[in-house]
Amino acid sequence: MRPHIIVSGDDALATTIGEELANSGATVVKLTDDTVADTKDDLVEAGITHAAAVICADNDDAMNLEIALLARKANPTVRVVARLGNDVLREAVAVDNGPGAVLDVAELAAPSVVEACLAHTAHPFEAAGIEFLVSVSEAPYDATLREIYADLAPVAVIHGNNSPVPGLVQTCPGRDLKVHAGDWTAMIGTAEELAARGIRAPRANPRRTRQRRLRRAVDAARALRSDVNPMFLRAVVAVLAVLIGSTVLLRFCYQPQSRMTWVDALYFSTETIATVGYGDFSFLSQPTWLRLFSITLMFGGLITTAVLVAFIADLLISRRFAYTAGRRRARHLRDHIVVVGLGSFGSRVTADLTAAGYDVVVIEFDENNRYLQTAAELGVPVIFGDATLRQTLAAARVDTARAVAVLTHDDMTNIETGIVLREMLGPRVMPKVIRPAMPIVLRIYDHALGSAIAERFGFHAVRSTVELAAPWFIGAAMGLQVLGTFSVGQRYFMVGGMRVASGSELDGLRMFELSTQTRVIAITRDDSPVRLHPRRDARLRAGDTVYLVGPYRELMTTLRKGQPPRRPDVAGEARRPA
Repeated sequence: MRPHIIVSGDDALATTIGEELANSGATVVKLTDDTVADTKDDLVEAGITHAAAVICADNDDAMNLEIALLARKANPTVRVVARLGNDVLREAVAVDNGPGAVLDVAELAAPSVVEACLAHTAHPFEAAGIEFLVSVSEAPYDATLREIYADLAPVAVIHGNNSPVPGLVQTCPGRDLKVHAGDWTAMIGTAEELAARGIRAPRANPRRTRQRRLRRAVDAARALRSDVNPMFLRAVVAVLAVLIGSTVLLRFCYQPQSRMTWVDALYFSTETIATVGYGDFSFLSQPTWLRLFSITLMFGGLITTAVLVAFIADLLISRRFAYTAGRRRARHLRDHIVVVGLGSFGSRVTADLTAAGYDVVVIEFDENNRYLQTAAELGVPVIFGDATLRQTLAAARVDTARAVAVLTHDDMTNIETGIVLREMLGPRVMPKVIRPAMPIVLRIYDHALGSAIAERFGFHAVRSTVELAAPWFIGAAMGLQVLGTFSVGQRYFMVGGMRVASGSELDGLRMFELSTQTRVIAITRDDSPVRLHPRRDARLRAGDTVYLVGPYRELMTTLRKGQPPRRPDVAGEARRPA
């Protein structure tokens, strides 16, 4: 029997992986309704001993770990691709895992959301040891792609209002395609090639981090001032007045006067007010009026000190409450990023944004969320509440934010929150040349639904974690090299590499005979230097490693052609018997 691929899980990611593999011609055996008790029997029935790969794509780490370990034990040579969101488990399983990969959906999809939040128009990745950039920008004038961008390789063109076909998306067009001013173009090249065109890779800005720390200190001081009880300052003034008045009086009236210096007078006044007892000085031998004064001083000091301590305790308690609730900490923030949803994905995006030097505020509904400790370690305030309510969003100061990322696990909640945000913010009062429209990034699992929502409500940054992560799982299961995924508009692209096997469909093929939906960016060979942007008449040979970019479905099909001739039978999905 020829090898097949076993897929476990019943969520959107597992379903998409199974469908894409079946559409590409692979034989898929789907495991459903798995339990720990019958997992081993399920794998045996699914033909684990002669399977090409096992993809554990359920949203339950425990189930994925169980299947991955049992599959590896039953067939040491099978490619095991496991989805694990727990960092500790993922790192432990990755050690000596054998063929396959251990992947985290949040880690794979978070960069795309971060780029959308920061409005980055350049997506960096590395292939063949070279840093490449995918740059998205508007065409400055009417001309061909070659005339505007020289040797940069076009990945996609989204025609604008000046084009005869506005809204049309062309993937991997030729360099001689004519574009119009305002068309969005996605071009790919090395860092040096894009730098020559004035395009540079986005990098962390240390100055931005220093400014962020200074601003956070100023905001903390403002928040502290707001939290202080107005009577606190009066209590401090009263204590200082008593202390200074007593010091002056004792300096000049204490007998014998020659023994009492200013420091002695301050010391004596402090120990009297604090009622810590008498040692070096006392009122025992002083005049009656001074002894009566000492009694008044002790009672007055006791009262003012007690009031001062009460205010300090109130301040500390209120600051701790503010830290837990997050609302006061977010009160003075500006130019920050609001993340809605503190799941595994939201916490990863929050960590990446914080590492880049940006202030982040999180909105979370569950007060017992397991990732609250992660937010605390990052110093990120968390506001508890329903993100679909205006008052919750207002508490996060979305009006002064630079971006909002809505990343909960519920598509309907994300859509509703996005609509509420759009109604709250509306058009920016300031001109676009000064402050552009704030990005609202929505996480939508279903790609078709995401595209419909983007078109209907005008959201320009809808991201599907399934579409971004699925190519990594499929590529790892098929023995392909996936280097990255990114989006242009609502189209998802993949960067991948494949070593051309002898006798494969790619062996001896010329470049222009490849799919027109993909583009080769580099070819490497052990005995020759890297060939960047190879000519259309270049011929692929066995032993070449070819690096391509394109829509991931077309690219996956092209990369599979580089594998040895023997492939799984073309068949539909086989399900485990009940």
